[in-house]
Amino acid sequence: MRLNFSQPPTPALSRQNTMFLNNAHHYRAGTHPHLLSSRSKPRRWPLVFRFIKGAIHGAILLPVFLHAAFTAFVVWLDQCVFETVVLPSSIIPSLSIVVGLMLVFRNQTSYSRFWDGRNNMNTIYTCVRNLVRTIVTNGYSTAGPPTPAEKEDIERTVRILMAIPFAVKSHLRAEWGAAWALGNDVAENGVVAFNPDYASLLPAGLEGHEDQGLGLPFQLTFFVDGFIKRGVERGWFNAPGASQMQAQLNSLTDAYGKMETIKLTPIPVAHLIHQKQVLALFGCVLPFGMVDDMGWWTIPMVSLVIFTLYGIEGIGSQLEDPFGYDRNDIKMDAIVGDAKTEIDVVLAEWRRLMASLEAGGHDEQHLESTTDPNGVEEKKDNKFIPPDMFLKNRARRS
Repeated sequence: MRLNFSQPPTPALSRQNTMFLNNAHHYRAGTHPHLLSSRSKPRRWPLVFRFIKGAIHGAILLPVFLHAAFTAFVVWLDQCVFETVVLPSSIIPSLSIVVGLMLVFRNQTSYSRFWDGRNNMNTIYTCVRNLVRTIVTNGYSTAGPPTPAEKEDIERTVRILMAIPFAVKSHLRAEWGAAWALGNDVAENGVVAFNPDYASLLPAGLEGHEDQGLGLPFQLTFFVDGFIKRGVERGWFNAPGASQMQAQLNSLTDAYGKMETIKLTPIPVAHLIHQKQVLALFGCVLPFGMVDDMGWWTIPMVSLVIFTLYGIEGIGSQLEDPFGYDRNDIKMDAIVGDAKTEIDVVLAEWRRLMASLEAGGHDEQHLESTTDPNGVEEKKDNKFIPPDMFLKNRARRS
């Protein structure tokens, strides 16, 4: 069993100048948010000169070499053995139409899967943001500030919401047991992606049931739903507000299910087989249509055409499953890392707010004005409204 630390470390927050400098195309400021998911460094070389990082050349070298060798054999037959082996040139345009249509369908379908996967990941992140904002701003009753047990419940739920994108990422990559160091429930592949940052977000005593077929993202939604129910009973959320929160949780689960659909529904194998065979057939027929006119120059020309066609097909193959580790896949690690960084800031600010309330640095009670039947104004000191977050001086609101 080997451990795969797929999650990049969370960067330390810092205030840095984000103004554009001279030669801005060679300069990248350390900015937040999106520090991890934005491009890490400027491109100093044009992409036309890139052959390794992000390119698919390595995956198509073998078919290009085989077709070049076959073309050389055809040219040798034409030049040295037979008088001519040329085929009618009308065959090439007919096959070109078929190959073009198949490649367009392949790439359009694959990029649609890539785009849908990224949009669904953004939906999950948006739902987590909305739920975290609602919880930290409404997690109190007008009777007084939250008790220590209630504060722990709020923080526990926020951490669980932070863990859901981690769980979705690991689930889509089939990294079972990613939050546990024990790999007994990881099978013969023996790959466990253990991440201590991820594990620290999960509730204490959590028992995973991935070995029984229950996905951890779905399992974590039960904790959030239970918190919403407790919030209604405590008077934190009214019925419409609780319904909106559950709608956000349902949208999160729906987006997670759509990403599962992309992962578990590959392109039909019949289409893949036929596409490979049509590409191979076209590459084998092409030399016979060019050899009479181009001679030995047929070899580089056929290699160029095959390089182009198999390259397009290789890009479609990479985008078919966009949740992996390829450079052209969705930056799942970076997106999840940026989400954790953002919510960490919210949680830290909420902790500071709670600490300031415990220290008694603010007038926590607001006077509620009422008028008796005789027209005398009375004031009842019984309504708690906490100060706003993210203010340097948390002045009491009127």
